[in-house]
Amino acid sequence: MLNARLKVDSADVQISAVRAQGAGGQNVNKVSSAIHLRFDIKKSSLPEEIKSRLLQLRDQRVSADGIVIIKAQRFRTQEKNRTDALERLQQLIEQVSRVHKPRIATKPSRGAKERRLQSKSRRSQVKAMRGKIRD
Repeated sequence: MLNARLKVDSADVQISAVRAQGAGGQNVNKVSSAIHLRFDIKKSSLPEEIKSRLLQLRDQRVSADGIVIIKAQRFRTQEKNRTDALERLQQLIEQVSRVHKPRIATKPSRGAKERRLQSKSRRSQVKAMRGKIRD
C-alpha cells in the first residue's frame, strides 16, 4: 500500500540534549550527549491511517497521550545520538506502515497425515518395548 518511504517532518519532532546514564567517568557528568526525542503522533503530518496504527501500537515508547519518546545514548557524540534517535523513529513508522497479507489456512496433505500416524505408531512400539516382560 505505502511503497514510498514516509519522511518525518522536522517540525513534528522535539529534540533535547540530556546527560547520558551509565559509566563514562568525569565526562558523563559534564556533557549532555544523550538525545531525548519527542514526537506527538496526533499533531504530526503523517497520514491518518499511519497515525491510528501508531496509536494502537503496543510499545513502551508510545505514551498514553500519543507521544513517542525515544532516548538515544548509544554513542558518545550528540550528533550520532541525534541521527540514531531519528532513525529509530523512522523504523517505528516504517514498521507500522507495512501491511501484512492475511495468512490463508491450509490443510495437511493425505501423505503428511499418514506419515504422522506412522511415526506415532512407531514411537508407541518403541515405548511399549521398554516395559517389563510379562509371563
